[in-house]
Amino acid sequence: MTALICLIAIVAIIIVVFLTWLLSYRADGKCPTCALKHLGRGKLTIDIKDEPNYDNNVSPTPIMGWSSWNLLRNHIDEDAIYDTAKAMRDSGLAAAGYEYINIDDCWQSTMRDSDGKLQGDLEAFPSGIEELCTRVNSLGLKLGIYSSNGTLTCEDMPASLGNEELDAKTFASWGIEYVKYDFCHNKKLTGSTPIIEFADINKPGERSEIRLRPDHAKYTGKAKEVKCDELPSKRGMGLINHGAGTASFNVDVPMSGDYIMTIHYHKSILHGRQYLQVVINGRLYEVYMPSGFSMSHDAKVQLEVKLDSGDNKITFQNPVVTMADSSYIQYKRMGDALRDASRAWAAFTGGEEKPITFSICEWGFAHPWNWGRKAGNMWRTTMDITPKWRRIKAIYNKSVDLYKFSGPGHVNDPDMLEVGNGKLTDDENRTHFTLWCMMAAPLVLGNDLRRLADGSSNSRFLLDTLTNNSLILIDQDPLVKAAKRIRKSPVLDILARPLANGDTALCFFNKSGKERPVEFELDSLQDFKYLNFKRAAGNYEIHELWSDDRYADTKINVKIPKHGVAVYRISQ
Repeated sequence: MTALICLIAIVAIIIVVFLTWLLSYRADGKCPTCALKHLGRGKLTIDIKDEPNYDNNVSPTPIMGWSSWNLLRNHIDEDAIYDTAKAMRDSGLAAAGYEYINIDDCWQSTMRDSDGKLQGDLEAFPSGIEELCTRVNSLGLKLGIYSSNGTLTCEDMPASLGNEELDAKTFASWGIEYVKYDFCHNKKLTGSTPIIEFADINKPGERSEIRLRPDHAKYTGKAKEVKCDELPSKRGMGLINHGAGTASFNVDVPMSGDYIMTIHYHKSILHGRQYLQVVINGRLYEVYMPSGFSMSHDAKVQLEVKLDSGDNKITFQNPVVTMADSSYIQYKRMGDALRDASRAWAAFTGGEEKPITFSICEWGFAHPWNWGRKAGNMWRTTMDITPKWRRIKAIYNKSVDLYKFSGPGHVNDPDMLEVGNGKLTDDENRTHFTLWCMMAAPLVLGNDLRRLADGSSNSRFLLDTLTNNSLILIDQDPLVKAAKRIRKSPVLDILARPLANGDTALCFFNKSGKERPVEFELDSLQDFKYLNFKRAAGNYEIHELWSDDRYADTKINVKIPKHGVAVYRISQ
């Protein structure tokens, strides 16, 4: 009986808290039912179908290179990075297509410089990142760098949230050509927006000449003029929160240029920091209203905006509902900043542009494959990889089903290669490399390239694996159509992907712990529309890409070792 009374009391408390929250939202001129939609964190509610794909002139095929994290983690310095770059060139990896040397977390000092710019660790990178970039470029390679879409990086170093434009300009000025943008210490944008009493627009140094009043706005959705007795005017623009609606104005100004917008709004102690987007002629401005604990009920925030001569459309909105919405806005902010910075730096110096490949490392929480092509070039599909067979297989199982999201300049990223790390067997190393090539994944190495020149049998095996040109051509195929898993079972997967010249890449993956025989009729590939496979009148030309065996037949018979693969290029 006591337990039942406690349960009833708990339920009653929850109901009271919920009703209090509901009433506070209504009282603050917000749409409570719209706010409840935030529970679907991975679903993007912002309509991006008319947004153009992210275009920053990088190579349309997945990047190939090396990253410091899996090997060096937080113990990095400029000598280790440069020696690795030399090893990439001298080992033949660069000639095979690997060209990026990417510095991961802990390259930076805990202090920004006197201008607020990121700078290299003053002990580990005494020459500075720009000088290191010049040295790496002299080897015919490109330098990449790391930051996070948060207040700090994953190792608690300075990150870029709120400093996107400045950091993008800094990276571009150094000559950086790749940025991995992590997700640690992220601060989700809120969907909460206060009642806006009015907004004034004036030229700097002048008094306001234009006032945007709630009774003059054109509203969409649930947004509307609402009553608020705590505001001097008693009225305001409300229900703009969580994608509920928008308030728009058409404003005519005689002269284009910079203007000051002052937004007067109703403070909300209960709802903390709030967020608003101001869209002017397609240009996006983001506004943050801090938590308010002062005696006054109204407050104001100012921003500098650009207006065009003549008619200007100004819209107040907040499209953030879910975590996916927040992630999309924040990653797109950095992607746009990097694209603009590389172009502006080239124009400023009169040199050739160095496009910056933008890697969205959001870990797959907000399903970035649904929006990544609008914000960047590649997006992580899962949490971090480790040199464990079980982890590699788990990442493969998640990533392979995302094949339809890959395309030129925009690819799924199942994380770095662990080939040569841990205790993977030779077959597991080859399988790992093969699956990543079949999935049109970035080929970013994480092993110690400096040891590949020791002449050992293991080093020769690793080099032979990582420079297999036939597999690299599959990964780098210009169609960038990732493999589809055309057959799935607990012991054997069959993957296939169409290639630009009309060939088909075909892979048999033995997931089991013992050798498996496979017999496969090639004519059956015509059953899969994705492959656009044409049935041959006679035999097919078959090339096994690890053994280099070549023969003509209509079917494949092969025995595959445990955790192994057999991979073919099929021609007619």
